[in-house]
Amino acid sequence: MAKEALINALKVVLADTYALYLKTQNYHWNVVGMNFSALHTLFEGQYTELIEPIDSIAERIRTLGTRAPGSFAEFSALKSIDEADPTADAPAMLKALLNDQQALLDSLQQALQQAQHINDEATIDLLIGRMAAHEKNQWMLASTLG
Repeated sequence: MAKEALINALKVVLADTYALYLKTQNYHWNVVGMNFSALHTLFEGQYTELIEPIDSIAERIRTLGTRAPGSFAEFSALKSIDEADPTADAPAMLKALLNDQQALLDSLQQALQQAQHINDEATIDLLIGRMAAHEKNQWMLASTLG
């Protein structure tokens, strides 16, 4: 029962990570304005950093003995991160991604609590590393907003 709760929490983390990846890449492609170059580069760095963790999280789910979700329909049902707003300007993109970093940190915290409950050190290590990365991304987005 506790292991199943951890797996379900990891599935949310995976879905949120994939949703953030896609949203950040979307904003990378579509940002415009005076800060285009800086934001284009910032967004690219953040979505590129998410590729490897997506695989790591999915593989951890598999290691725990179940199938990892891997479709847009499955991710949509699991994720807490909203789709990209196609009308967002650069400041709105930054604010949305800042909020999304917090949503993902919340998902990670829930999964971490489940992993700690069953003393799953490998999952704990994975989740703590992800939390540090998202805290850094959150700081960079907030600093860019001013």
